[in-house]
Amino acid sequence: MLIRPRRLRTNQKIRDMVRETVLTKNDLVMPIFVDENLKDDEKTPIRSMPGQFRYGIDAAVNECVEISELGVPAVILFGIPVEKDEFATSAINEQGGVQKVISKVKSKLGDDLLVIADVCMCEYTSHGHCGIIKGEEILNDETLEVLGNIALSYAKAGVDIVAPSDMMDGRVLKIRNVLDQNGFKNVSIMSYAAKYASAFYGPFRDAAESTPQFGDRKSYQMDIGNSKEALKEIGLDINEGADLILVKPALPYLDIVKMAKEVSNIPVGGYCVSGEYSMIEAAAQNGWIDREKAVFETLLGIKRAGADFIITYWAKEVANWL
Repeated sequence: MLIRPRRLRTNQKIRDMVRETVLTKNDLVMPIFVDENLKDDEKTPIRSMPGQFRYGIDAAVNECVEISELGVPAVILFGIPVEKDEFATSAINEQGGVQKVISKVKSKLGDDLLVIADVCMCEYTSHGHCGIIKGEEILNDETLEVLGNIALSYAKAGVDIVAPSDMMDGRVLKIRNVLDQNGFKNVSIMSYAAKYASAFYGPFRDAAESTPQFGDRKSYQMDIGNSKEALKEIGLDINEGADLILVKPALPYLDIVKMAKEVSNIPVGGYCVSGEYSMIEAAAQNGWIDREKAVFETLLGIKRAGADFIITYWAKEVANWL
């Protein structure tokens, strides 16, 4: 007997009926850049990320409201401060831009939108690294104190989830202890558990003004050739109290997403990063690919690899398409 798998590809209805992986609005998380240098109601385009913007305080709040109305369940906030120093002092300011947006969004929307705040120092340091420095060394344990205080300031503002993205050893445990000791036991931690020292972050660093002023981040972000190390990092973060874990970037590391899903007993996400976004946007602008089909295929591939949620700059647009 000749086996004919093509019978189940005969038309769109049957293809839809038997599709194994389906993308929904609930899979999406939208990144938002909060720029304290802008007027509250102002937004400005990001040159290297066509269609993306940095937002003033009120403009960011309005964007969050629009995202919620589209059915996207969550946003993740990144901040660009007015002042930077070696110690990321502005990140801890309870009247900072991200803290204000958290407070206003939660006051306006309550539980209708999950607010995640990225916990890192790179956008707030004058040197652009994700930790305290001594000469050109990034200090691990000294950095943990700052990260704990940043997370605490977000929790006080009403954040649902804090997301440490620094890749310092022990930061999940430090943040969990700080939150618990200050009465924020219900604030979740989404750990960037497997964050690689990737070439695909360039447009983000343009958007967030977070390019290192010396060296690179290879002493703390993961080596691009390693997979077993990712499982080690994931296991450590789960043991330290992470509630969700994230693989970043997503597309070049779909094998890591799959491995993480297989070994983890908590939700696993994939971050479809700025470089992945900008590649597709640039190719589409040149007429080389079908943009909408490429976006869907990209996000569906990340979900098929095992991601329970996807951070993507297309979240708002895809929600409209869906």
